[in-house]
Amino acid sequence: MDLYEYQARDLFEQYGVPVLPGIVADTAEEVRAAAEKLGGVVVVKAQVKTGGRGKAGGVKVAKTPDEAFEAAQSILGLDIKGHVVKRVMVAGGARIAQEFYFSVLLDRANRSYLSLTSVEGGMEIEQLAVEKPEALARIEVDPIAGIDAAKAREIAVAANFPAELVDKVADVFVKLYEVYKGEDATLVEVNPLILDEDGNVIALDGKVTLDENAEFRHANHALLEDKDAADPLEAAAKALDLNYVKLDGEVGIIGNGAGLVMSTLDVVAYAGENHGGVKPANFLDIGGGASAEVMANGLGIILGDPQVKSVFVNVFGGITACDQVAKGIVGALAELGSTANKPLVVRLDGNNVVEGRRILEEAAHPLVTLAENMDQGADKAAELANAA
Repeated sequence: MDLYEYQARDLFEQYGVPVLPGIVADTAEEVRAAAEKLGGVVVVKAQVKTGGRGKAGGVKVAKTPDEAFEAAQSILGLDIKGHVVKRVMVAGGARIAQEFYFSVLLDRANRSYLSLTSVEGGMEIEQLAVEKPEALARIEVDPIAGIDAAKAREIAVAANFPAELVDKVADVFVKLYEVYKGEDATLVEVNPLILDEDGNVIALDGKVTLDENAEFRHANHALLEDKDAADPLEAAAKALDLNYVKLDGEVGIIGNGAGLVMSTLDVVAYAGENHGGVKPANFLDIGGGASAEVMANGLGIILGDPQVKSVFVNVFGGITACDQVAKGIVGALAELGSTANKPLVVRLDGNNVVEGRRILEEAAHPLVTLAENMDQGADKAAELANAA
């Protein structure tokens, strides 16, 4: 779960990371009041979960409450890369002497954590990595040892911080890692981390991504979720404990096992090139159990997507045998009744596949087409979606 900047700021403050005061506001009048309370120069910042806010006009400096009011009027309702601004944060101003970059993230490829740090902050890290890779220090972080004072100093030196700043920034690095570890995050990023004219190191902007698999350890994380901004289908799937991600396509996908589902997405996308360019509409992994209830829930979510024109059920029978999967499909269609109104292509393989195919053939549901293999099934599902 990605947090808004104001939520990241609040987390930082809880862990002792130096931040500027900030007040959240939903209207221009609230922004004026916030600017009056903070006093002096403030920055009105759009709260959206995407980058490039400044370039899009979503960040404005205001010297007076009236200027803050005008800034809010221009920012609220602004569309930034498909994200409409409904809320802003009014932050205290800072006299910036230097801008830095720091992040710690999960490095899945190396099964460790990774710190990315640079004395050149402010610009997008992807741009910096391409244009000046030598300016970006990449330091592996042992998940057991983490970032202590010694490791933090190692990171600061590798990133070419001046000697007089190493201890100052290292202290902040340690606190930011405490946020990362304490909140079970997969990313904690500060861009920019600044040195102000008074010599203070401050986290001026923060991005935090929390690992949803660790929610059971953090009851408070549920309060951070923006339910109004969530995709309604993804929210409904989450309520049913389904591993579902909405995509922009026409072929609904159901599979068991993340690897198989990912492969299915690729095969459907490839097949779609021959059928009007149709694409996968979702990622849905029903896991090892494919009971009638699980299958009905999955189909119900997918069929609720108006973009879906056909559904491809691609299951390899292992822990759950193919005959049980087939019974689940038949039971799901019976349970859904008239709401099941789009063609289904079913490919079964693995444990007890002959019996599974027999069950589906005998059921003879008019919406169901059996496929011999994954390629054939993907092609048929793409064909049906294109013809709908």
